[in-house]
Amino acid sequence: MRSALSLTGAAVAALLGTSVHAETISIATVNNGDMIRMQKLAGHFTAAHPDITLNWVTLEENVLRQRVTTDIATKGGQYDVMTIGTYEVPIWGAKKWLLSLDKLGPTYDADDLLPSIRSGLTIDGTLYAAPFYGESSMVMYRKDLFEKAGLTMPEAPSWSFIADAARKITDKSKEIYGICLRGKAGWGENMAFLSAMANSYGARWFDMGWKPQFNTDPWKQTITTYLGLMKDAGPPGASSNGFNENLALFQTGKCGMWIDATVAASFVTNPAESKVADKVGFALAPDNGLGKRSNWLWAWTLAVPAGSKKAEAAKTFIAWATSKEYIALVAKEEGWANVPPGTRSSLYANPQYQQAAPFAQMTLKSIQAADPKHPTVEEVPYTGVQYAAIPEFQGIGTAVGQVFSAALAGQMTAEQALQSAQALTTREMTKAGYIK
Repeated sequence: MRSALSLTGAAVAALLGTSVHAETISIATVNNGDMIRMQKLAGHFTAAHPDITLNWVTLEENVLRQRVTTDIATKGGQYDVMTIGTYEVPIWGAKKWLLSLDKLGPTYDADDLLPSIRSGLTIDGTLYAAPFYGESSMVMYRKDLFEKAGLTMPEAPSWSFIADAARKITDKSKEIYGICLRGKAGWGENMAFLSAMANSYGARWFDMGWKPQFNTDPWKQTITTYLGLMKDAGPPGASSNGFNENLALFQTGKCGMWIDATVAASFVTNPAESKVADKVGFALAPDNGLGKRSNWLWAWTLAVPAGSKKAEAAKTFIAWATSKEYIALVAKEEGWANVPPGTRSSLYANPQYQQAAPFAQMTLKSIQAADPKHPTVEEVPYTGVQYAAIPEFQGIGTAVGQVFSAALAGQMTAEQALQSAQALTTREMTKAGYIK
């Protein structure tokens, strides 16, 4: 295998069949741990590519989504590389807002990308974004707290088991909360979790006529269970907690269970970052006996907006950051357990990774268990597990997320929140022409 450092700027340009001149590319990315690590290691890229300077714009998840959406829709041209997800790629790719990434060089090996991840980034056989890391969701739990309570976590738990266990291992006098779940408003924050949870309860965002379904029993069961569980066993101020906040709570020993992105596994088991690194176990996201688990499917990806004036330099960077060579670089610098997960089949066939990452097989099982084309118990007109892949969802999902976050903060009841969600979603879907 070539080392990451052996590919000079000229060599990569030759592989891409292009010439790269000295220029600066702006990269918009999210403030997640893997992206921060990428920035730390970017000196390897610039050392090998002295003709390319990197300008980083690192943002909190909700802010990133707003900025890149505004920029690409208005053809603002602020960014040359955008960090976007599996929700945006098929929508923006179909609008020709993104450039094709089919030619990232002969050593890139796009066929090694996990099929479920690659298919979500491909339109009519063309790849429009390269996955930096892929994820589903799963249960991360404190084995010591379970043992102390006389509990055994099943590999495939039910929601009733999770709820019972969360209450049993809670000790608020010691600031140990049985469960940490997302409460921060956002279509990709609390609604990613709640949509996936709702799927397992038999709920769906829309029926086959695009009519919102928040006035149904499955959604009522979902939100009532969530609010009750967080009241009894969740941390204070949970309505402000997203991925990063809950990660910090878990790493400092304040969460007995955390149901969230599989990508978090390397952070909660890293002794340098986590006080409970040697006490963490993993299980599939819970179900409710209806044949659907509450696990999502997502990839943070790197894409080039069609308006970029520095497309070839941007592609050169993406080819590096999402390559097998980059994974090998992270393994060398940070250890195999910390490489970006969930994108390449070769990683999960690698004995070194399997040995270093106790969460590897559970992550792969979780990714493979999610089905974006059949996300719910009943039939739906949309694709996407934790979102509906329509342009309007970003605004609707965030508005609904604000309602449910307010309910978690005690500002309204579950019933009031569901009524509000139904009304605002019906209004927006009617305005957009989905409901006649």
